[in-house]
Amino acid sequence: MVDVPVGSRLRALRKERGMTIPQLAAATDLTNGFISQLERDLTSASLSSLARIAAALDVRLGHLVDGTPEGEAQKVLMLRGQEHVLLTSSDELRFHVTESRINPGGTAGEQLYSLPADVEIVYVAEGALELQVGDTVHRLETGHSLTYSPRDPHTWRNPSETEPAVVLWLAVPNPYARL
Repeated sequence: MVDVPVGSRLRALRKERGMTIPQLAAATDLTNGFISQLERDLTSASLSSLARIAAALDVRLGHLVDGTPEGEAQKVLMLRGQEHVLLTSSDELRFHVTESRINPGGTAGEQLYSLPADVEIVYVAEGALELQVGDTVHRLETGHSLTYSPRDPHTWRNPSETEPAVVLWLAVPNPYARL
């Protein structure tokens, strides 16, 4: 398992774009302190925060989180204590598959976020998932799936206080690809 720090990549991308921490914070609706701590790998970010940062820097999420040593079969990304197994390579442009193991009460964050993909299919293999797309909340149980546009603002959470959830995500095209 790899816990991917984003600090050095984030700092380099921000500086390449000539942005200050306050400018990036304003563009993402995050605090200066949070961006500073993230750049020093003193805190972790939610998926929604990382998506907003990537959008503000005009990069795909893969530019921030791609840090697995070469030759490793699967990349496991830890975000806010949630385990996300990346099942496709960041070089695959057509689609992306992730298996997420979401702890009870685990969430992508309160803020809605969007991803640069045309369609995403979510399938709940175990447990339950609440997926909010815009103002609509969809409750999915084991064996349920939903197709939606990840360009629409969304977020998700495991509504259970006791049971973990296992969720498969398929996005087309790959929003995490390295271009």
